[in-house]
Parts: sequence; C-alpha cells; structure tokens
Amino acid sequence: MTKSFLNIIVITAAATLLLGCEKTREQFDFSKKAPDEFAVIKRAPLEMPPNFSTITTPTPGAPRPQEPSPTAMARGALLGEDARTQNTQNAATSEGESALLQKSGASNLPTNIRDIVDAETAEIASDDEPGINKLKRMIGQKVEAPAKVVDPVAEIERLKQLKTQTKN
Repeated sequence: MTKSFLNIIVITAAATLLLGCEKTREQFDFSKKAPDEFAVIKRAPLEMPPNFSTITTPTPGAPRPQEPSPTAMARGALLGEDARTQNTQNAATSEGESALLQKSGASNLPTNIRDIVDAETAEIASDDEPGINKLKRMIGQKVEAPAKVVDPVAEIERLKQLKTQTKN
C-alpha cells in the first residue's frame, strides 16, 4: 500500500511540475488566446436621419453607407487621415455644431495654420540642439548634419546606374 501511495504522490508532483511549464501550457492550450487586433473593425456610431421619409430599406449584404471601407480605414491609419470624415465631409453641420465651432473660435482659424505650426516646430527644434554640437561650434569643430531619410526611388536609380557603370 505504501508503494501505490508513493506512486500517486510522484505522479501528482510530476503533473504539477508539467503544468508549470510554458511549453506544456501551449501544447495543451491552457493559456488564453487574445483576439487578432487587426481583424477588429470599429462600427460607426448610430445617427439620426434628417428626414424619416427618405430612409431606404437596407439591402442584405450591402455595406453600411455611414461606415468607411476597411481599405479607407487602412489608408487613413497609414496617411493620418480620418477615414470616418472622408465619407461625411459633405454633410452639413447642425445648429449645435456650428454654435460650438463659433464659441470655440474654430471658424476664425487662419487658412495657413499648417505653415504656422511647422514654423513654430522648426523654432523649437533649433532650440533643442544638443549641447555637444554647441560646444563643437564654440571650439571651431565642424558639426555633422543630422542623417537624412533616403528616397527609395532615387536610391534604386542610383544603384542601377552604379551597376551599369561597373559592368562597362
């Protein structure tokens, strides 16, 4: 009886140790699986129609008109555009929205706001020059320009020309 009791203890201890191993958890699928974050698409919010008589019956399988396509959402994520506003750009603002825009001063913004922000950012960037560069200028050493982003199209052309020159 002591031998069978000892066997049960050994088997229980081995099972406990195996459950602690990450590989065993993955093999027997004890861990949680997170959903694929790229497969999740946010739904557009519900909207009140301006006129109930103009509502058309939905067509099964047709895309929702207020919801951007996944391609437009991806383009917006990559290029920094808001995909939801692309479809609703032409929608007229309501009285409440226009009152809010007037109170906040959004209607009085200059048209060249992007240029103003870029100029202010350039000033801040020049003020944030590393101290070592300032010291190098003080003692007369040359300060290297920061690295530039390589233009891939121009770089491919340069490499092609270099390759043709080396063959000749």
